[in-house]
Amino acid sequence: MGRRRKGRPVNGILLLDKPLGLSSNSALQRVRHLFGAAKGGHTGSLDPLATGVLPVCLGEATKFTQFLLDADKRYRATFRFGIATASGDADGEILSEDGAPQLTEKQLEQVLPEFRGDITQIPSMFSALKHQGQPLYKLAREGVEIEREARPVTIFSLDIMAFRAGEFPEVDVDIHCSKGTYVRTLAEDIGQRLGCGAYVSKLHRSAAGPFDESQTVSLSALQSLRESQSAEALDELLLPMDAGITHLAAVELSEDTAHYFRQGQSVMAPQVYQLSEEGDIVRVFENRGETSERAASLLFLGVAEVTDDGRVAPKRLVVF
Repeated sequence: MGRRRKGRPVNGILLLDKPLGLSSNSALQRVRHLFGAAKGGHTGSLDPLATGVLPVCLGEATKFTQFLLDADKRYRATFRFGIATASGDADGEILSEDGAPQLTEKQLEQVLPEFRGDITQIPSMFSALKHQGQPLYKLAREGVEIEREARPVTIFSLDIMAFRAGEFPEVDVDIHCSKGTYVRTLAEDIGQRLGCGAYVSKLHRSAAGPFDESQTVSLSALQSLRESQSAEALDELLLPMDAGITHLAAVELSEDTAHYFRQGQSVMAPQVYQLSEEGDIVRVFENRGETSERAASLLFLGVAEVTDDGRVAPKRLVVF
């Protein structure tokens, strides 16, 4: 028999405002501890030097983390020019420190169009990508350099918010990008294009998929609430398990049909082709019809793939 997880079965998504200096995994473990949750996972790492939106999935919500991993992100970042570091951020060893007092905002504006739209990036050796099971950043700290292939990403927008001239000029930028974009690599590439080097001195994730920073709660606020209330009281802060996938069409099943779907069987969903096409992934709900409030009568069952004969085939099921 498998080892039984300690903790209670908490299901939902917490939008955490990750603090400076804490790894994403450390932040996750603190959230799990405060909630007393048996299971949890985060949806895309933020470096210890980064802050901002970190969706933490608890319990059955962890089954849908991939959708948030695949979502677009938005960042506010500060790039510092005239200095290059080994890691591309403020935590790395300084490789060059020549300064760039000649750099102007106009010069920067002229090169930024080259970094908007569909571009390619070579991931940093200090990223969490793995090589033969080892994260690249661990290999980098051992002095090992691995050849990496360029990867396509999309920069939907890259806008200057503020520019500060000086021996080491700084620019604050707002970035909307696709999954897999490395902001540190973006800074390094822009610095290289300008011939002066650059690194990320500050990084804040302001949005992840459908979530933005206005919805987040800090670890300190969670701690304060936990000290004055029970762990169960914190559950009111959780979003529904499907909150990160509301862009997917929703299909409703009757109680009888839902029974077979929950057993892992493909079932007929007459309205499915009004909402989606063959091969689409949809959210599936059981319509219990027990209350006068419609939202309360729907029970989220998981996600399914639409088949060619109007059925929905289970892909990820919630276990109650």
